[in-house]
Amino acid sequence: MRTLAPLTDLASLRRRYDAFLLDAYGVLVDKQGALPGAGDLIHDLNRDGCPWLVVTNSASRLPETLSAEFNALGLAIPPERILTSGALLADVGWAGDLDGVRALVLGPAASRCYAERAGAIPVHFDEDVEAEAIIIADQRDVCWPDHLDLALSLLVRRLDAGQPLRLLLCNPDLIYPVRPGRVGLTAGSLAAILEAVIRERWPDQGIGFTRLGKPSRAIFDAATRQLGATRPVMLGDQLATDIAGARAAGLDAVLVGTGLAPGVSTREARVQPTWVLPSLMTSEKKAVGVSRPRVL
Repeated sequence: MRTLAPLTDLASLRRRYDAFLLDAYGVLVDKQGALPGAGDLIHDLNRDGCPWLVVTNSASRLPETLSAEFNALGLAIPPERILTSGALLADVGWAGDLDGVRALVLGPAASRCYAERAGAIPVHFDEDVEAEAIIIADQRDVCWPDHLDLALSLLVRRLDAGQPLRLLLCNPDLIYPVRPGRVGLTAGSLAAILEAVIRERWPDQGIGFTRLGKPSRAIFDAATRQLGATRPVMLGDQLATDIAGARAAGLDAVLVGTGLAPGVSTREARVQPTWVLPSLMTSEKKAVGVSRPRVL
C-alpha cells in the first residue's frame, strides 16, 4: 500500500481523538473471522470510557443480529454500538418520510424489516408490481436477473408516465472483501446498473438514488450526533467510501491496511486519508504473534 499520508499507531490516535467510528468489514472482521487486534481495540475503548460506534453499510442484518455475530467471534459489540445504513431509512431528513409508502425492497428479510421500521410497506416482486419507492438495501437474496428486471420495469413505467418514484440506496459500496484476493459485488453495483439506464433514457432529468451509507454524509452526521463527540475519527479500509465520506463530512480518517486496502495506492487518489494505520495490532501483540478467531 503506497501512500502520501503519515503512518500512525493506535496509541497516537487515542491521544488525538475523543471518539472512534469503526468500519466493520475489512477493519474489524472479514469473511474468515475477526481481524487481528479488533477485540483488543474494543476492550481498550470500553475500559477507558472512550465513545465508539461501528458504522457499517450493512442493510441485510439488523443491529441485534450483527451484535450476536460479532459476539460469536469474540467481539463484544452490543446493538446500540452499531449504526447501519439500513437504519438511515428512518431518518426523515435524508430518506424522506416513508410512512405508508409502498416500496420494492431489494435485499433479504432484514432489509424489508428496516423499511417497515421506517414506516414503509414492502411489496412483493411480481410482473404487475406497483410502488412509490425502490429501496436497494443489499445484494443478498436478490434473484438475478429477475428482481432487478422487475425493479427496472417499475422504474421505466413510472418515469415514462411522469410519476414520482423515490430511489434509495442503503449500501453504496460497489464491492466488498470476501478474503484476501477475493471480492464480491454489493448493492451499489445494482444501483449503478439502474442509474446507467436512467442516464441513457432520461439524460437531463438528474434522477438518481439517494445514498444513505458511506460515503454519504448522512451516516457520518448520524454517527457524530449519536456519539456527541467533538473530535471523532473514522477508521476504514476503503478510500472511496470510508475515507472520502469521512473527509467530506469534515472528519479525520484513518486508512487501515486490511480488508480492501492492501495494494491500494493513494498517490493519485482525489481524497487522502489523514493517517495510515498498517493494522489494529499493537507492536506488543505483533511481537508475540496472535492468531485470530475463525468463523463458527
